[in-house]
Amino acid sequence: MSEKGYIDEFIENYKRSLDLPDQVKIFDTTLRDGEQTPGVSFTPDQKLRIARQLNELRVDVIEAGFPIVSEGEKSSVERISGEGLESEICALARTSEEDVEAAVDCGVDSVHVFIATSDIHLEKKLKLTREEVLKSAVNAVETAKDHGVIVEFSAEDATRTNLAYLKEVYEAVEDAGADRINIPDTVGVTIPVSMKNLVREIKNVVEIPISVHCHNDFGLATSNSVASVESGAEQIHVAVNGLGERAGNASLEEVVMSLRSLYGIKPRIVTEGLSKISNLLETITGINVPPNKAIVGDNAFAHEAGIHVHGVLESPGTYEVLSPELVGHHRRLTLGKHAGKKSVKNQLVELEIDASEEQIDRITSRLKELGDKGKTITDADFRAVAESIIGTLPQEEEAVKVEEATVVTGSTVTPTSSVRLSVKGDDRTGSATGVGPVDAVINALRSLMSETAELRLKEYHLDAITGGSDALADVTVKLEDDDNNLYIAKGIREDVVLASVDAMVNGINRYFAKQEKEKKRS
Repeated sequence: MSEKGYIDEFIENYKRSLDLPDQVKIFDTTLRDGEQTPGVSFTPDQKLRIARQLNELRVDVIEAGFPIVSEGEKSSVERISGEGLESEICALARTSEEDVEAAVDCGVDSVHVFIATSDIHLEKKLKLTREEVLKSAVNAVETAKDHGVIVEFSAEDATRTNLAYLKEVYEAVEDAGADRINIPDTVGVTIPVSMKNLVREIKNVVEIPISVHCHNDFGLATSNSVASVESGAEQIHVAVNGLGERAGNASLEEVVMSLRSLYGIKPRIVTEGLSKISNLLETITGINVPPNKAIVGDNAFAHEAGIHVHGVLESPGTYEVLSPELVGHHRRLTLGKHAGKKSVKNQLVELEIDASEEQIDRITSRLKELGDKGKTITDADFRAVAESIIGTLPQEEEAVKVEEATVVTGSTVTPTSSVRLSVKGDDRTGSATGVGPVDAVINALRSLMSETAELRLKEYHLDAITGGSDALADVTVKLEDDDNNLYIAKGIREDVVLASVDAMVNGINRYFAKQEKEKKRS
């Protein structure tokens, strides 16, 4: 059975007990509720750019803004409405005539009318009775319908509203001509099973489509949104990257792909554009998407563990339930302490680097060492580590091996190094001082190697492979003998002193290897 087949079988078995709609519309509120994210404020040009991208994504409804809040906001909504976009353009309005008129004046296709219905809002915020709120809701819907626009009505804080009263409000606005009703979990306090039951209760008393608007205060916005679909909700309010008040709204990308991949319901969204619009909002808002964010995060399709990488390389469906290309993303095989030989081999092939099995083992071991020290391995780091190891001699040909190297330095201490080497099986220990820690360790090395007395350090070069204080140190040395032969070697370490030791020892081993070859010739 194919990877898709396993998912389809699971979906079909689960769907038999559900009241799923044939289609679910996506109502995007990035430009309205998303802009209410603390620290976020879109310019009119940015709003238009986002609206165009949402239209390309083929969202069903774009909530362009809240016209009554300012002249600038009203102007932005008018501009988006006049753009001729395929998506339905909606404006938000409270249940006052002034709000509704301001929204309608923008030339929108629909008006989203709302008023709070929970007792805490009525008593503490609105100072209104239930009867007054009901009358205000009905009047606002009728006013909007008189202008010939589509009307969606929201009972703000619905999930904390008395159920009997909530039903009464929704029935009344339906009778007044509302085209859709919306159930907001305004402060994100419900759970999936409760949201599912609430939608079922409301569906029993209204015939118009039901929408939901879930907030993420407990991290349940997407779960609550898709659970509502199990009872027949036909529209979900979302925001790109889950932007919105406090902890945000249900995430556009998570909702769309959950519906598509887990429920077999395919919104008309062009999923290949999900990563693109996520990146756009990240750039405009300055709010970075967490690497582990589902669907669009940098790590959403990244694999490090050797077992996972092996599986993905053999068949992506072993650890990927949807392909990264489907959402405009890409697969990444990362390398760290969990890396296996399969990962290393694959990366070497990608970089067109040839390596023996022994070299692959050594590269893998070095990456694990770096990972154990908390180092994140970049592509540049990997290439440098690989090339430095491939440039060394096979282990059986190494005459000199470093067993231990330490350096003591400070503002009041002369830099001093102690080094322990194995030279052709002979254990040697020595120490030396220098003008700095690198000079000290090189002097200590040379003090133990009378066999290399003729070798001169002709050149020493240090590079940081990537930026940051944890960048790998890339040391290149050029050693020269009395016959002007050059021995060029590298050392790559997270520590500049150890990188210098590796570079020197690699150069010395090249010197010994050349001497051995000359002996065999003579």
